[in-house]
Amino acid sequence: MDIQRWRDNQAVRRALAELADFRPVLETAIAIQQVPAPTFDEGERSAFVLDRLRALGLNDVEVDDLGNVYGRRPGRSGPPGLLIAAHLDTVFPRDTDLRLRYEGDRVYGPGLGDNSTGVAGLIHLAQVMQRHDLPNPGDIWFVGNVGEEGLGDLRGIRAAVDRLRALIGRVIVVEGCDFGTLHHQAIGVRRYKIEATGPGGHSWGNFGTPSAIHALVRLAARIAELAVPRSPRTTFNIGVIKGGTSVNTIAEQASLLLDMRSVSTSALDDLIAQVDRLVAVGAAESHEVLFKVDTVGNRPSGSIARDHPLVQAAVAAYHSVGASISYQQSSTDANIPLSQGVPAVCVGLTDGGNAHRQDEYIQPANLGRGLQALLLLALAASE
Repeated sequence: MDIQRWRDNQAVRRALAELADFRPVLETAIAIQQVPAPTFDEGERSAFVLDRLRALGLNDVEVDDLGNVYGRRPGRSGPPGLLIAAHLDTVFPRDTDLRLRYEGDRVYGPGLGDNSTGVAGLIHLAQVMQRHDLPNPGDIWFVGNVGEEGLGDLRGIRAAVDRLRALIGRVIVVEGCDFGTLHHQAIGVRRYKIEATGPGGHSWGNFGTPSAIHALVRLAARIAELAVPRSPRTTFNIGVIKGGTSVNTIAEQASLLLDMRSVSTSALDDLIAQVDRLVAVGAAESHEVLFKVDTVGNRPSGSIARDHPLVQAAVAAYHSVGASISYQQSSTDANIPLSQGVPAVCVGLTDGGNAHRQDEYIQPANLGRGLQALLLLALAASE
């Protein structure tokens, strides 16, 4: 994967010069950001991307039953090809105020960096390859996928990889932010929904009757006291607790959502086993309260080495545009191909911050360089 050879190609040079101007990409990112796309409700944004890919004249442009959007740019040698994916969904509810504001070198807007800018990058990458008739050796599949965030559990990229598994040999996942950051080690994630149910009753008249909330919070307190290793890094978080009917009602039902992560499969398994034991203890102590555990998220781990040709091509591509490289372990759409033995990296296009917050922002100054690096990496990875 020779980045310099691609930089020396005259057509590629013209394409790189076009991408230096980030303003058209930012304009597309803003248009995408204005289309609501909460996880499990990405249909409008899927339609937007479908129209844009069709207008570019790509082959095999279609949307699947989940809402994933596909388009193929034929290569000179055919499969195995390259999958380039950017997730369509955001963490924000449909009724979120999506208005933008500009302060200095920042553009603020919910979901603008994660991942409207990544989707815009996917579209403009395909556009510049079509416009300049760039000679990608293998087929390149451009996919806008659903279900990356939260309880979407990577369902979109799972379906895309399953569909294209026989046709692809590498994967590039595109995120809007973290310019110069490379993710080639995927963190394993397991998510539990733990429910407690009990007889309930009146807080005065039935005082002493076991409460589902009381039993659940005792369990949550024990989970919160668990010790996990710093190396290999392992974490957990109780992100949501729900339940009860009113202040004077003994709760019949309560639930929590638990997120568990580790860079080590065995460390994650140990954490899961500890939680399972605590649930069993809680159930034994609360005779009239029943516990139910459902797995609501299972993101498998995987990795490729730092000296893998795909990682080295990404390093060379970003170095060629003047970026410093930072290696990160993370949970992204790259988890799925990496867990299946398909080489994959996740890359970012520009700088930004406050992801998953209303005051999320991007700094678009590096967006042009991020697209230039992505183009060089895509061409090299399609070899």
